[in-house]
Amino acid sequence: VVVIIGNSYSGEDIALELAGVSKEVHISARSRKSEVTLTNPVDGPGNIFLHPVIESLCRDGTINFHDGASIVADSIIHCTGYSYHFPFLDTKGIVTVNDNRVGPLYEHVFPPLLAPSLSFVGLPWMTVPFVLCELQSKWIACILSGKTLLPSENDMMEAVKDFYARNEAFGRPNHYTHCLGTYQFGYLDWLSDQNGCAHVEAWRKEMSEETVRNRVKRPHTYRDKWEDLYWLQMALSPESN
Repeated sequence: VVVIIGNSYSGEDIALELAGVSKEVHISARSRKSEVTLTNPVDGPGNIFLHPVIESLCRDGTINFHDGASIVADSIIHCTGYSYHFPFLDTKGIVTVNDNRVGPLYEHVFPPLLAPSLSFVGLPWMTVPFVLCELQSKWIACILSGKTLLPSENDMMEAVKDFYARNEAFGRPNHYTHCLGTYQFGYLDWLSDQNGCAHVEAWRKEMSEETVRNRVKRPHTYRDKWEDLYWLQMALSPESN
């Protein structure tokens, strides 16, 4: 019996892998409703169960969940993500990490008070990482080479404050500051504009969004079936580029 703490992509993938070799796999996640218990298994293998957060853990392996349910686990796997940490970087307090918000950063890259001499690549998540890092790196190169100019320090700081205010208005906690999600392609297109290069092709955007939809509809098999011919035709179509 295995308990996985966290139900984002890694947690779900690991749960599916373990379901084939474990008696039971239990996922504890703060984003799930408290009424989801052992009596309501996830559609699929039949031995994956969803729970709310863990209330307490006993020495004998008993795990008590927030809704009052309890199980005895053999192993616990933490799939709770990661924390940004830069012990090698001394900015005299100019750049800090607060609840996984690295800031203040203009467009997730440049700290206004230290730009352009200091920049960050790859902080955003819930995005296509390779394209993101490439476009951010190109933007930094354009800035350092003088091909593109950054706004003034004050303008960058005001943009950061506005961004934080919008997040707060939407009720997003600090640790979601660098989460792009549905905004990822808007951000990638913005980076492309800064670099003077073409936007990510429409077919790539559609393929990415279709993958997300398939993951929700059939998380156990979405990697095993794909319409290769359809996407090849889309890639070759002038309207999709």
